[in-house]
Amino acid sequence: MARAALSAAPSNPRLLRVALLLLLLVAAGRRAAGASVATELRCQCLQTLQGIHPKNIQSVNVKSPGPHCAQTEVIATLKNGRKACLNPASPIVKKIIEKMKKNGK
Repeated sequence: MARAALSAAPSNPRLLRVALLLLLLVAAGRRAAGASVATELRCQCLQTLQGIHPKNIQSVNVKSPGPHCAQTEVIATLKNGRKACLNPASPIVKKIIEKMKKNGK
């Protein structure tokens, strides 16, 4: 049975090419899917809002400056599922951050 499988591969080069192509596509797809796990290497907030009403905010994520971005980024996840970048220097945003820290969100 093993000889039959081995002898079938060289006699049908088209099948071998298709199998190798499929294998390469699967390997490339897995590598591309894994690439999204890596951290973004640029700032995520290109535009910021001065403030947003706290009742619309579900959670706040504050990202410190680092090699990916030279500025502090404040990303608010809203209750409708959208994300909004807030200006970390804005007094309203500072109050929102403090309030969220106190609430544990």
